[in-house]
Amino acid sequence: MPRAPVQQPEQGTFYDQTSKQLPGIFVYGQTTSQAKLCLSGRLDTIGICFYPNALKSIFGLNASELTNTCTDLNALAEKRGFYLLEQLSLASSVGRKMELLSTYLAAEIRKNETGPDGLVEYAVDRIVQSNGTVSLKELQKTANLSERSFERKFNHWVGVSPKLFSKICRFQASLTQFRANDFDRLSDIAFDNLYADQSHFIRSFKEFAGFSPHQFQKRSVEIVQNFPQLIG
Repeated sequence: MPRAPVQQPEQGTFYDQTSKQLPGIFVYGQTTSQAKLCLSGRLDTIGICFYPNALKSIFGLNASELTNTCTDLNALAEKRGFYLLEQLSLASSVGRKMELLSTYLAAEIRKNETGPDGLVEYAVDRIVQSNGTVSLKELQKTANLSERSFERKFNHWVGVSPKLFSKICRFQASLTQFRANDFDRLSDIAFDNLYADQSHFIRSFKEFAGFSPHQFQKRSVEIVQNFPQLIG
């Protein structure tokens, strides 16, 4: 899901896997594989997770342009007259930071002439609620669009194709079951989430998590959900 982390750059900062320093406050789009973030120094951070199709209706951004990358949110805010990072740095509490972020986002929504797309919103909801197993042909038919037009619209609003988004949602559902230890064998997770077989599930897990289920379980200590610290 798209998200907007806030960090205090004078204390510490995030770097991506190419050692590029990330902005003090940024919007990160959809990710299609595991993302590695490195930390330098001490860092306090807060973040907001957006709905998958929110980047266009909040910021007016083409979501596909932010897939697997981020943009400097402070630079976007300054164009609107908000010196967001400076205000957040001076805020005395987390509550005040959240208030500032909420005020800024509400202003962006009011000024943005592009409201939510009902067809994409419906498609996203159906895919999420079905854990990625809903028929895409059915959604395309409901939208009354050709396959190509449906994919183009979805990619513009969500940042990935409907098929890839469905794969991500199915992986998230299987990961939730895996975390909860709600299975006897890995084949149970594969069956419950409509993978063809256990091998198919393991391949999908490695694609999005970067590790096999057993490797992930042994190496990962999750600080918060979807934000693991991998040990040695």
